[in-house]
Amino acid sequence: MTINIGFVVAEFNRDITYQMEILGEEHAKFLGAKVAQKIYVPGAYDMPLAIKKMCEDKNIDAVVTIGCVIEGDTKHDEVVVAQVTRKMTDMSLEYGKPITLGISGPGMTRMQAMDRMDYAKRAVEAAVKLCQRIQ
Repeated sequence: MTINIGFVVAEFNRDITYQMEILGEEHAKFLGAKVAQKIYVPGAYDMPLAIKKMCEDKNIDAVVTIGCVIEGDTKHDEVVVAQVTRKMTDMSLEYGKPITLGISGPGMTRMQAMDRMDYAKRAVEAAVKLCQRIQ
């Protein structure tokens, strides 16, 4: 059985999230999973509604988030990631589907973000493993 994954991809810091998206897609293919749907959102903070829509789709087995939250002059990056990850966990439990964290940050520079592009691969791998183990 093929595992159908949905990607929710943040457009903010798109130069980085684009590369993350490609790495995630390649890794899904390598693992025998299919990226069946994608929803692009303005930024990581905007992900929960798109995640919910994917969770409601019976054809989607897991949702992978792809985003990059870079540190600024304030603690805004910490607020964004804390809120999104809290909702991701809540929805994963509510819908009984893996929702995995491919969002790098907070507290990192642009250079550190570039070094962490493999978070997308890790999130895809976690989604596939969870689907295999809980179904």
